[in-house]
Amino acid sequence: MTEDRLPIEKQINGIKLYYEWLPNLHAEKTIVFLHGFLSSSFSFRKLVPLLQEQYSLLLIDWPPFGKTEKSKKYHYSYRNISYTIAALIKQLSATNITVAGHSMGGQLALHLIKHHPEIAENAVLISASGYIPQAKKRLIAASYLPFADQLVKKWLEKTGVEGNLRKVVFDQAMIEDEMILGYEEPFLKRDIFTGLARFLRHREGDFTSQELQTILTPCLLIYGEHDRIVPLSTGRRLADDLPISVLKVIPRAGHLVPEEKPEETARLIQDFLQTNSNK
Repeated sequence: MTEDRLPIEKQINGIKLYYEWLPNLHAEKTIVFLHGFLSSSFSFRKLVPLLQEQYSLLLIDWPPFGKTEKSKKYHYSYRNISYTIAALIKQLSATNITVAGHSMGGQLALHLIKHHPEIAENAVLISASGYIPQAKKRLIAASYLPFADQLVKKWLEKTGVEGNLRKVVFDQAMIEDEMILGYEEPFLKRDIFTGLARFLRHREGDFTSQELQTILTPCLLIYGEHDRIVPLSTGRRLADDLPISVLKVIPRAGHLVPEEKPEETARLIQDFLQTNSNK
């Protein structure tokens, strides 16, 4: 049994971080969930009920996304964000951590286990992005313009939330009003566009193959067979570069695996953690 879901805002490393803490007094392990680009903890809504009876769960809206503050003083690099997340985990005194990141959250999970290897025993990389270079100098320069937030807003409005969802799921019929509203909510306030401009400015390039080969945390990689955003070839390449890793492919799934195939995703996570706990 778990206690009630606890949505909390806490000042960590100079930013007001929003997270949801679902402690399970009978669980030995904790899973920390990190959502993807332009998303929030909402994206794990279908996984939570499948895992909360076995594990404590920590869902974080990492800067500058979701309900977390979009501070103009915060440095939105992967390294600083991973430091912020590590500081939160330490404050909560959570133990036996598995960090699970979806899409760009997978890249953030890699930063967490590389720069703070003591934090997590395992990592789950779900449709994780990889090998993306830093933004081009002209885009970084544009992020300093007084109206940079409006440029970001205009760019995102080209396809809209529903249009983006149609790109990330395999079965278009699963898109419904609750889903659209959930992914649209973070963009109803203007400050998200200011945060995105700063994230564009500060984000480093992804880890190189050589850097990935130094990560010794066991990793489970889960990819959708028909992912059009982060192709399966990226997952295969990451699996080759990460020394202790296993790749699992879910048929008839796109990029939004936690929404599209929550039961299969939960089962793969459970099997992985059970296997590693027996070693």
